[in-house]
Amino acid sequence: MNRKVLLFAPAAFSLAETSRMVEIAKGVARDPVASQRFEIRFISEGGDFESLIEDNHFPLERVEPQLTPEKIAHVFAVNDEEKFAPAYSGAEMIEKVAGDLVVLDRLHPVAVVTGSYLSMPLSCRLRGIPVVWAVQSTWLPGFFATGAGTTDDLRPPALKRLVDALLYPLFRAWMWYGFIHPVNQASRHYRVPGFRPVLSYFHGHTSLVAEPPGFTDIPLPEDHFPIGALLPTGEFSLPPQVDALPHDRPLIYFAMGSSGVGHVVADLLESFRDTPYQVVAPVKALIADQHVDVPPNVLVTDWLPALEMNRRADLALIHGGIGTVLTAALAGRPVVGVGMQPEQVANISCLVRKGFARRVGKSRNRTKLVSEVQSAIAELLADDTARERAAAYAESIKDWADGSARASALLVERYG
Repeated sequence: MNRKVLLFAPAAFSLAETSRMVEIAKGVARDPVASQRFEIRFISEGGDFESLIEDNHFPLERVEPQLTPEKIAHVFAVNDEEKFAPAYSGAEMIEKVAGDLVVLDRLHPVAVVTGSYLSMPLSCRLRGIPVVWAVQSTWLPGFFATGAGTTDDLRPPALKRLVDALLYPLFRAWMWYGFIHPVNQASRHYRVPGFRPVLSYFHGHTSLVAEPPGFTDIPLPEDHFPIGALLPTGEFSLPPQVDALPHDRPLIYFAMGSSGVGHVVADLLESFRDTPYQVVAPVKALIADQHVDVPPNVLVTDWLPALEMNRRADLALIHGGIGTVLTAALAGRPVVGVGMQPEQVANISCLVRKGFARRVGKSRNRTKLVSEVQSAIAELLADDTARERAAAYAESIKDWADGSARASALLVERYG
């Protein structure tokens, strides 16, 4: 039997995005049926986490043009609301699509699995190739239309509904200007329909919802299937410095993924000076260009095995990427979240609703930010009810810790 090419298209400058694609691919490779039906290939436009793909021995196609470090930094800044600008120009998007088409025309994939490779949905539309999204329900219009968790505390209900009605078009405008407008400019160049309304961009042939059922209260649309968490397995090891840490005070796990904003991370690191905590922070890459006076009770490291570190910790301080949120939840740990952009704020709000998290807004006022974060940490560490709720939720979702097998079965059913 000739195997069909199943193409994975991560944004390889994002740790969370790349690790999710790699985990799905590993699930396909482990599945005796899927591995006979599919030939796994990856495509990348550049990024530090291409190594995760190659370390797992998956063939990698490097598309042209490759993203420069400066361009990647710009995309992160737009995504994290540090810049109000398009992530790409229309001309850049046209060139990106042209590069994609070279690879698609050579490989003829049966489907493309992606999460935030911006040009790929348009490239697939041009060639009639199904797009498989790896998403979370906090991306869905229904969640943002009800405030994305940010307006839960507003009273009376009429005020909440009014603010929700104002926030939703603002979110869509941000998404359109920053990301979808250049894609639609390219669609006009290639003479195919663009993505309208804005959030139709995320409507693929199949959506793998990388979370346990009930993570939000939004009903899933047709062709959206909950598969459970997609967390990195076996990619990173625990350094001996972590094992050598004393156990005489609460341990805080401070993780900001690959998209944390450097100056925010630096401020939060320094805020732990003279606090009664031990902190482990895999944020070395995020503060490389920052001048940080790291306190003696803070251990800064490269990437760590997140689930193991969460289980060792008493509390997680995170940016709210779906991976960091679900890792803390599966470990049964209270959470303080500082979202860098709307999706992360929404993810944190889901745990706030479950009663074991506190959300702190990203603020340019350093004093306000660090004060609110440290107050939230102290409050949660003293909250027995929050710890009990975190442990109970972890128990309720333990069978959804590995979404790769469910993803593989769905891919076989739909494209095998």
